[in-house]
Amino acid sequence: MTQTNRLLYLALGGAGEIGMNCYLYGYGPEGEERFILVDVGIAFPDMDTTPGVDVIFADVSWIADRADRLEGIFITHAHEDHVGGLGHLYRHFPGVPVYARPFTANHARRKLAEQSEDAAAVEICAPRESVLAGPFSVSFLPISHSIPESSALVIDTPEGRVIHTGDFKLDPSPVIGDPFDEDLWAEAAKPGVRALVCDSTNVFSLHEGRSEAQLGPEIRKLIAAQTGMVVATTFASNIARLKTLADAAVAAGRSVCLLGRAMRRMVEAAVEEGVLTEFPKTVSAEEANLIPRENLMLLVTGSQGERQAASAQLSRGKYLGLELSKGDTFLFSSKTIPGNEKAVAQILNNLSEMGVTVVTEADGFYHVSGHANRPDLERIMRLVKPQCVVPMHGEHRHLRAHVQLAEMQGHTGILAPNGTLIDLAGNAPSVVAHIETGRVYLDGSAHVGQFDGVLRDRIKLAVNGHVVVAVVIDEDDDILQEAWVDLRGLPELDERGEPLADLIETTLGEAMGRAQARDLDDEEELENLIRRRVRAICQQEIGKKPEVTTLITRLMA
Repeated sequence: MTQTNRLLYLALGGAGEIGMNCYLYGYGPEGEERFILVDVGIAFPDMDTTPGVDVIFADVSWIADRADRLEGIFITHAHEDHVGGLGHLYRHFPGVPVYARPFTANHARRKLAEQSEDAAAVEICAPRESVLAGPFSVSFLPISHSIPESSALVIDTPEGRVIHTGDFKLDPSPVIGDPFDEDLWAEAAKPGVRALVCDSTNVFSLHEGRSEAQLGPEIRKLIAAQTGMVVATTFASNIARLKTLADAAVAAGRSVCLLGRAMRRMVEAAVEEGVLTEFPKTVSAEEANLIPRENLMLLVTGSQGERQAASAQLSRGKYLGLELSKGDTFLFSSKTIPGNEKAVAQILNNLSEMGVTVVTEADGFYHVSGHANRPDLERIMRLVKPQCVVPMHGEHRHLRAHVQLAEMQGHTGILAPNGTLIDLAGNAPSVVAHIETGRVYLDGSAHVGQFDGVLRDRIKLAVNGHVVVAVVIDEDDDILQEAWVDLRGLPELDERGEPLADLIETTLGEAMGRAQARDLDDEEELENLIRRRVRAICQQEIGKKPEVTTLITRLMA
């Protein structure tokens, strides 16, 4: 009996959220498919839902269980939400080749080396060069974005061609990087495209996207008009924007200082790979401290409010000896990613309190997005003419709106958020299964599963507070003294102004004094007694039910 081959698509991350991009394609009979993995990105934590976490990865356990059938990993571009998880997750795919263009490969190799993985696994690909990966033939199709050498992937299969756009915009003059080449894309679409798997980020933006090259005059005018020190922040990976800002600084007679490890790394990588050839000379932080502030411009990391980045640290005081003051100007040449509003607002308020003039994209033409707006999405669909459109890279509302847009253009659209296994073969795409997907947290140096309970317990401690109770029981099951109580994350005084710990100790002593001998002899019963009494007292006195840890010491005869 002949088995039917399936052409599978599965988002492990990035479909139903902004960031953490991780996509699978598979081909073959059910249970025997060979796979390729596209992008291995990260998302960033926040203190409300993921306190203490460093970064977040997609849960790749589904493909890790099938790692012997994974033919290759393809990285579309060097943004952290596409390549940032490679080093941490490559342990699941030892020996599997990683394919990327030179600038992206530079970052991919560093990600692997940082985690003691084999950087030689990364193979450099030229644009349009075909890579055979099992039943797939994959090539990198240049596209403009906010980072150099971004590429869509042209994925040829026995069931037809799939184009995976990656992140993109239609920019004919991006300053640095590949311009959008309509003829090149028309050629890629000429054989027919079974599926267009497409970026959805800006589906709600109704105006056509603007070119990076249009920003230069306005930014130059702004910087030339300032009298104090100028600081500008943008995405560290936006090499074109960094060059535009640096050129404007030089034109205004200012020295340029790069602050932030990520920004320096990006510029260094761009120079190493020949992407960046005419970046203005920069000065170190030590040299910047000796330059009159009216002759200085800082380009700094932290446009999304990252607490340890240069922007946040400058907003809180000094950073590497440099300090903002009244009369200085701080330019946010960026857009705040949804979810980062609170952190960015804190920086804006800190700067305002210092008397610093803050300029954002709302104040003028100082930023353009790296993603295609709705008219650009319509244009790419008209150009590619796919049989179906599978939206990706967006929250659920973005994906749904993109499906509706595709259908309005006469295409079949299919909604496939994370975990939705799609078969693209046959006359129409269909959902064949729902795979359990989730998140893995990098917590210090440990990988913590979404359902391991670590984050749940951490949040409970943050919300409820913590009480530690220690009691000592002698060999006759007599309590030697009152319980010792230590409070963490709770007020020291109750509503009458009395020490809360003293009240808990006294009440516990009375409760244990009344307890039956069998309760004192039973470890579990005693712990339950202590926990119930502590939570009842705290609820009565301060309106909280804290987490309780009991330490019971028994003296032996």
